[in-house]
Amino acid sequence: MRRGFFTTLILGLIGLGILISLGLWQKGRIPQKAAAIAKIEAMINDAPVELPDWPEPQHDAYLPVKLHGTFGEAELHVLVSSRDYGAGFRIIAPFTADTGRIVMVDRGYVPTAAKLAERPKGTIEVIGNLQWPDERDRFIPQDDPDTNYWYARDVVKMAAALQVEPVLIVARESTGAGILPMPTTVASIPNNHFSYMVQWFLFAAVWFGMTSLLLWRMRSKRG
Repeated sequence: MRRGFFTTLILGLIGLGILISLGLWQKGRIPQKAAAIAKIEAMINDAPVELPDWPEPQHDAYLPVKLHGTFGEAELHVLVSSRDYGAGFRIIAPFTADTGRIVMVDRGYVPTAAKLAERPKGTIEVIGNLQWPDERDRFIPQDDPDTNYWYARDVVKMAAALQVEPVLIVARESTGAGILPMPTTVASIPNNHFSYMVQWFLFAAVWFGMTSLLLWRMRSKRG
């Protein structure tokens, strides 16, 4: 009985130490993630540069770029909900640069009633940020290209549909009347480490309580 008591005590202390360590690790991650988000926000609002020859998600995500050229006729309509304007669509359009490259531009939001409306074309300079959104999960419906209803901005899939480079520029300025820009922000980048910290500390408290109760019962039986 004595051996079992001390074994339980040691295992309890080890488990408690692990849970507290995980909570402290998450606590340390809070300012680290905040600093990373601040760095991304500064990059988003930095002066735009020329579009890289071979942009890569790991290196060029959020990079501000500028590109001069012309919008094509085709469009992809991505269903979206705006807090201020309600349901509508992001307009994803092919953009032929003066250099001959053809990429995609997320022009911004239009209301549902304007899904099939004519959009301003012509020559324009687009200023925005490179982005490879990760919006697809098991709750998102499958896209319906036949009716031009898309439910997530999948850069590779959209590029294949438009037959352009798999490069998406999210416009941060107007690309024409009737289209509301929905520029890239850090609002979609979570910093959940505080909640994770609280979770691990709660687990530690429960572990401590259960271990203490078990030890008390074992000691009571000895008495």
